[in-house]
Amino acid sequence: MSTVIRLAQQPDADELLGRSPLAALVGMLLDQQVPMEWAFTGPYTIARRMGGDDLDAHEIAAYDPEAFVDLLSAKPAVHRYPGSMAKRVQQLCQYLVEHYDGDAAGVWRDVATGKELLARLNDLPGFGKQKSQIFLALLGKQLGVRPEGWREAAGAYGDEGSYRSAADITGPESLAKVRAFKQEAKRAAKAAAPAKKKA
Repeated sequence: MSTVIRLAQQPDADELLGRSPLAALVGMLLDQQVPMEWAFTGPYTIARRMGGDDLDAHEIAAYDPEAFVDLLSAKPAVHRYPGSMAKRVQQLCQYLVEHYDGDAAGVWRDVATGKELLARLNDLPGFGKQKSQIFLALLGKQLGVRPEGWREAAGAYGDEGSYRSAADITGPESLAKVRAFKQEAKRAAKAAAPAKKKA
């Protein structure tokens, strides 16, 4: 797998996301409470700090937990919450080692349906329903992983021509559209909140 990805908006980090299934999964895991480019640059930063050009699930799973927190906390930090995210990345890699022999692509290789793939993603530590659906849409839209019914399983994130999530970002222009969509969704949610209280 080597695909042109533009989620980090940084060539080296994006190149890693395009060729490394584990980097893509870790980037998705980190994509919360920080700007998306920061999250998706994380796997590249971790790989460089570990002295490699890719992530290795076995190596991360076995890494000393305190040393791994230090690795993610070094400036510039990999995430706003490097301690909790270091733990989550390790838990994800430990799960992959236990269930897929450390092969991240094993999560989606040979799945027959989108529903089955969604269930597998949901089982990953740190992946709730929304994150799983976004990653499923990313796999389908940008990485060519399209089991039967993948769009339906991804929900609205699988819609063609939508600009809802990381799955839809192919460059600065689409990034701006996704940002605008998210801001509008936040505004709508804020506007709906007082109405609920009055009811």
